[in-house]
Amino acid sequence: MTRKQRRLTLIGFAGAILAIALGLVLYAMNDTIVFFNSPADIQAKNVPPGTRIRLGGLVKEGSIQRGDDQQITFEVMDAQSEIRVHYQGLLPDLFREGQGVVAEGVLESATVFRADSVLAKHDENYMPREVADTLKKQGHWQGEANAAPKTQ
Repeated sequence: MTRKQRRLTLIGFAGAILAIALGLVLYAMNDTIVFFNSPADIQAKNVPPGTRIRLGGLVKEGSIQRGDDQQITFEVMDAQSEIRVHYQGLLPDLFREGQGVVAEGVLESATVFRADSVLAKHDENYMPREVADTLKKQGHWQGEANAAPKTQ
């Protein structure tokens, strides 16, 4: 074997090992690469109780119930199904009915989810109040009339 053939064989062998390693990593992360699961995904996949996941969807209108000691119960829905979420703690400022939300926690049953963190999703038009006030004072505020249309 010439020196060039040995080098090409070594490069090919190293490339094959890297491809196999990458394939094994991607196979192991098959279900964890998803940013969140919708209620319909959870029911379609028959996720077993006790599984730690991220649940995403819209907060159902009229479903928010506040209890003692910062206990909050609400329902997350998509077009096909909904899941009741129990959470204890402070909610983000953007959290409200009809708004997108991602909750991370443990699935207790097919229709009940216990969240330990809740994130409110916002659209591209979101701007912190302080920044908007500063822009208004400087005369650069564009307002809602010139905002980009919402895409869904």
